[in-house]
Amino acid sequence: MTTHRVAFVGTGADPENPTSDGFAMAYQHAAAYEKLDSCELVACADIVRENAEAFAVRHDIDEEGVFEDYEEMLTAVEPDVVSVCTPPSTHSDLVVGCAESGVVDAIHCEKPMAMTWGGAKRMAATCERAGVALTFNHMRRFGDPFRDAKQLLDDGAIGDLQRIEYSWGNFYDNGTHAIDMCNYFNDERPATWVIGQLDYRNEEVYFGTHNENQMLASWEYDNGVYGMATTGPASEIADGDWRLVGEEGVMDVHLTDEVAVRVRSYADGRTIEREYDDLASDESCIDRAIEEVIQAYEASEESELCARNALNTTEIIFAGYESVRRRGRVDLPLDIEDNPLEEMVESGALSPQTSG
Repeated sequence: MTTHRVAFVGTGADPENPTSDGFAMAYQHAAAYEKLDSCELVACADIVRENAEAFAVRHDIDEEGVFEDYEEMLTAVEPDVVSVCTPPSTHSDLVVGCAESGVVDAIHCEKPMAMTWGGAKRMAATCERAGVALTFNHMRRFGDPFRDAKQLLDDGAIGDLQRIEYSWGNFYDNGTHAIDMCNYFNDERPATWVIGQLDYRNEEVYFGTHNENQMLASWEYDNGVYGMATTGPASEIADGDWRLVGEEGVMDVHLTDEVAVRVRSYADGRTIEREYDDLASDESCIDRAIEEVIQAYEASEESELCARNALNTTEIIFAGYESVRRRGRVDLPLDIEDNPLEEMVESGALSPQTSG
């Protein structure tokens, strides 16, 4: 059996005390790789050496595999697979650096994809040119209720899909998961336009990036299915965190107050109800995601978590923010490079108040 040498960029601090500055996701990635016989953890890098040292102790990485500089790590260790677990503002440069090193075959990066739309495109294009498999940790799609809901949809439980709504989290940090799920239900189709409006009166910064307080957005996919997001106070109007509307019924996927899938037929009111103790019954969604990533890498196949799918999600997010900036509908492909929400804050067009 071929052994894949795995390294980590950005270990984070304390995995037992996650904050809006960092979740130390490398620990969860590492636990998933450790369950795979084909993977060996060989190195880690963090700009705070104490963080890298603590991570190495937890995951039995030799002292020679501990670094502060990720480029030094790549040169010294030459890993096959790298997990990038840093804040989104650093993703683009780190992924590009790993891809251009010439030693890495696969990169699994935390979400959101990047701080800017230009950065997201640059990551994907660089990895494609270098022949590096690039994936993103949209792992929630491996949860039992989402898999079951997709199977019910494919089996015709609500007829042909017409609309997908979500009312969970926000539009960027949580939204990258939420919109990824919408795209998953709609067979990864790209959007053709996006229109949106937001409110940002109280500063919300997660992992160094601004996130609005409330968002209302709508988009259309190229197969005629519509998407809709309502975050913040208006999210309470929805019964489920995701709602799938079909010609013959409606399906709600619950994740916040309960974990459940409920289907109701328009014709006879017949219902299907499935409740779950947790998002994943036998292992974590990250375990399942990284196992799928490694299996796709070994088979030279495209992973579900590929850059192409992540770009579809990220384009909707930044197009929604760009719609706010333009005060109108944005037709795709998106023709900007920046992050419109960040730019509107920097320019003073939006002035969120800091607490205290």
